[in-house]
Amino acid sequence: MLEAENLRLDKSPRAIFNVERLTLDPGEVLALVGPNGAGKTSLLLTLALLQSPSAGVIRFVGRPVRKPDVLSLRRRMAVVFQDALLLDASVQGNILTALRIRGVPRREAHARSEKWLDQFGIGHLARQKARTLSGGEAQRASLARAFALEPEILFLDEPFASLDYPTRNMLLNDMGRILKDMNITTLFVTHDYTEIPLLAQRVAVMFDGKIMKCGPVSEIFGEEFLQRKTWTPWEG
Repeated sequence: MLEAENLRLDKSPRAIFNVERLTLDPGEVLALVGPNGAGKTSLLLTLALLQSPSAGVIRFVGRPVRKPDVLSLRRRMAVVFQDALLLDASVQGNILTALRIRGVPRREAHARSEKWLDQFGIGHLARQKARTLSGGEAQRASLARAFALEPEILFLDEPFASLDYPTRNMLLNDMGRILKDMNITTLFVTHDYTEIPLLAQRVAVMFDGKIMKCGPVSEIFGEEFLQRKTWTPWEG
């Protein structure tokens, strides 16, 4: 679905990342992990076509990405950040605006917005102003907006990092269920390994701008880690 080859981003006086090869297969959830400063977010933004690499090739469904194609390809993707980044409008209005920008017909846009508000358990907040939401509610609204776009690839940049433990756990469980049911190709960045068993099938470990290892969760962390489903707050 997505492939990076010899991808590099330079910002003087150093390279932010230098990735020989990374692939994202159709329907899989790939976790990109590593310490702060490893280059995870910069790599995600580059793969999501929100910034240009200094060198290398990105292939989308087998074809190299060219500059004239960037805008149309972005519209086949969706990105969710740590901060919800909602408009000063109602919760449903945020989703409808995003769909209108993508050219989705009015009736279909309303149907999609209602579906995903319900999927994320915030249908009752549809008419509430986004700026009055709690942190967990706002992130649910942001995720509902991204899923309503029906992206071919979903990018998640630490979307649970700023949430308190109970809110985070509830949202993680919902996300795990939704990603499994919808089979959406997803790359998510995290520095919290406890999120991985609930969401991902494969892990890429990044350090100092390089992918050090990439493989199934059980191969990277061990089978016991993969089977574990609950965590205490201090283990995150």
